[in-house]
Parts: sequence; C-alpha cells; structure tokens
Amino acid sequence: MATIKTDDVFSIASFDPSKLAESFREFAEKGAQQSKDAYAKLKTAGEEAGKTLEATVQTAQAGTVEIGLKAIDVLRVNAESSLSHMEALLGVKSIAEFVELQTSFLRKQAEIAVDQAKSMQETTKQVAEKLAKPSKEAAEKAMASFKVA
Repeated sequence: MATIKTDDVFSIASFDPSKLAESFREFAEKGAQQSKDAYAKLKTAGEEAGKTLEATVQTAQAGTVEIGLKAIDVLRVNAESSLSHMEALLGVKSIAEFVELQTSFLRKQAEIAVDQAKSMQETTKQVAEKLAKPSKEAAEKAMASFKVA
C-alpha cells in the first residue's frame, strides 16, 4: 500500500522563498512595463491632442476671418444698393413712379437678402466642417490606438 505524505503540505521545509521572490519580481516587472506602455500611449495621445487643438484654433481663426469678410461684403453690397436707391428716389417726378421704384427696390432687396443668407449659411457650414475635421480625426485615431492594445 502507498503511503501518503501529509507533512509536506504543512511543512516549512517545502517553502522556497526564492521562488516567491522570483514570482514577485516577474509580477513587478510586468506591472512596470505595462505602466510604461500606458504612459507612452497617454503621452502620445496628449501630444496629438495639443496638435489638434492648435490646428483647430488656427482653423477657427481662419474661419472667423472668412465669415467676417463675407459679412463685410454683404454690408457693402447693401449700402451701395441703398445709396443707389436714394439717388433714384431724388429724381422721382410722381407718386406712381415713387411707388414703382420703391416696390422694385424692396423686391430686389428681398431676393438679395435670400441669396446673401444662403451664401452665409454655406460659408458657415464649410467653416464648421473644417473646424470639426481635425478633432474628429484625432478622436478616431486615439480610439483606434486604445483598441489595438
């Protein structure tokens, strides 16, 4: 019959501290490496976010200038149109001519206003798309880098 050793399970002599130290060292080294890798990814993501923010600010600045120039052009066109209308009103000979001139001017101004609004809307849309593009690309890149790990 086989004999079962019961004293090995509870025996201090079977405990090897070098194996425990080696396991702990491996665990600590693995944890340190994972921390270094996570820090490197975080650092890269932070640098990319800084670059994205800088690009976004530059795009916003350029977009603001573009919208501002468009608004100035709208104001210039409207001012010129109003001055031309005032000059035309000075040469009116009758009430009927005044009403006709005024009606024509208002109709033309309404058409111009609609065109100007469409133009401003399109410009604003383009600026918004340009503004969102770097942030969207950076977010997609960051998410992809974390998914790979």
